[in-house]
Amino acid sequence: MSIYDFTVKDRKGNEVSLSAYRGKVLLIVNTATGCGFTPQYAPLEAMYRDLRESGFEILDFPSNQFAGQAPGSDEEIHDFCTLRFGTEFPQFAKIDVNGENADPLFAYLAAEKPFKGFGKGIKNAALNKFAGINNKKFGDKTYIGWNFTKFLIDREGKILARFEPTEDMKDVRAAVEAALGA
Repeated sequence: MSIYDFTVKDRKGNEVSLSAYRGKVLLIVNTATGCGFTPQYAPLEAMYRDLRESGFEILDFPSNQFAGQAPGSDEEIHDFCTLRFGTEFPQFAKIDVNGENADPLFAYLAAEKPFKGFGKGIKNAALNKFAGINNKKFGDKTYIGWNFTKFLIDREGKILARFEPTEDMKDVRAAVEAALGA
């Protein structure tokens, strides 16, 4: 099994096979518009604009499972992202990433690259506590710890890395550039 075996829905509800992205380096991200990490849209878009000609794509999957931080419709979320951050990368339909209704893609990604914590420091400890309370309802189907978890996929569909939202975006970009051979 690989990511190319999955089909997702775009924000208009159309089925999209991830095999359409074969040969590209991907960064698959679950996002939210009302999160403390929402400003990460800016470095994500900058990375996309700088690297897309080299075969890079960001696949954005909004999720409202973390303290209700993505409450809008797919179109409202898209409008927010394009107006506030100028995003041009593909944005898909809002999904669940945890629980019984978790999108199979995210269950697969998380099974292959499980959560290992948010890191050290006061902010990370606070997020760990808050996420633990929020995610308790998902039990053994807690795949994603919080918004803006990122999975780096190579050109062959292999999962190279998982980045929690607390990871420095400069480190994420360096990993993407390495995967591109840039």
